[in-house]
Amino acid sequence: MSQATALRAEEKGAQTERMLIILSKGSMDMVYPALMIATTAATMGKEVHMFFTFWGLQAVSKKSVGSLKVSPVGNPGMPMPNILGMIPGMTAMATKMMGGKIRKAKLPSIPDMFKMAKDLGVKLHACSTTMEVMGTPRESLIDEIDDVVGAATMVSLGEGGETIFI
Repeated sequence: MSQATALRAEEKGAQTERMLIILSKGSMDMVYPALMIATTAATMGKEVHMFFTFWGLQAVSKKSVGSLKVSPVGNPGMPMPNILGMIPGMTAMATKMMGGKIRKAKLPSIPDMFKMAKDLGVKLHACSTTMEVMGTPRESLIDEIDDVVGAATMVSLGEGGETIFI
């Protein structure tokens, strides 16, 4: 193996040791994948950070963490025409349908997934700017949140690793 190939392999290895997941969406169908990726990466020994910004802050709100919804509007994966998503009651129906599939697959609840993530060493960070814009006090966030940080800290947490934006 050439020195350049070895260097690239070494750099690639270094890049996969840390993972930053930026969650900007607060719907059930966005939070589950983020938590699945985070817990899987942590199980594989990676240093994992999750950064909750804009609507992703709903995922870590004490008020909504256990009752996140699935929006059928603008969701191309839903098994119905998009226009039907605007009918009253369709969000509840889509959420119930997805919830049933999640229970059938025996996945843990989102609050339980957060506890699992913390047990695996995943670090959870709330966006300070979003909290200020939305008027969200620290006390309204789940206990699993490690800290409230800004974008500069978030960027440094992802430095040298993989970044996933959801």
